[in-house]
Amino acid sequence: MALQELDSSNGALLPFYDPDTNVIYVCGKGDSSIRYFEITEEPPYIHFLNTFTSKEPQRGMGWMPKRGLDVSKCEIARFYKLHERKCEPIIMTVPRKSDLFQDDLYPDTAGPDAAMEAEEWVAGKTAGPVLISLREAYVPSKQRDLKISKKNVLHESRPAPASSTGSATHLSATAEVLQELQALRLQVKEQGERISRLEEQLSRIENGDV
Repeated sequence: MALQELDSSNGALLPFYDPDTNVIYVCGKGDSSIRYFEITEEPPYIHFLNTFTSKEPQRGMGWMPKRGLDVSKCEIARFYKLHERKCEPIIMTVPRKSDLFQDDLYPDTAGPDAAMEAEEWVAGKTAGPVLISLREAYVPSKQRDLKISKKNVLHESRPAPASSTGSATHLSATAEVLQELQALRLQVKEQGERISRLEEQLSRIENGDV
């Protein structure tokens, strides 16, 4: 139906097709890029979208099923790029200003339940996948959880009437603070007088009076 020339490399191509968005991702083994195209029912059938390029080539590639994506962040694909000693996740998202669930990005997708048993398939029966909605996995942002409560500021600014028990406790605490302040003042006065005497003795020693 259509022929699309990618490059002249002899590496094997790893295609990943998303039937929900009609986007096919093509990863080349030994390549460092991921090309993705949109598939339509009208000519020319294949429309180039963009290319993701990284520094290191991939030894292999896998991807997360659609029901494992973070729909709250408009994540449409998540690849796992195999390096020599690590596996790097590559996340592809669609920027959206709205924090609502994006129905156009996440139509009903294939769920984990099988549409038929193995014996039925061997017998020649066919059935489409059992679809599920991804709306239940959507978690609204914290901004949508804000609750505004109107309060009477004038009412809150009025001092609450003090009870007799509260007044007694307050007076007792005030008396204790005053006693501590008086003790500190006496201690400071005594220390000042002692410093004055020491300075006077030092002055006599320096002048040779002692």
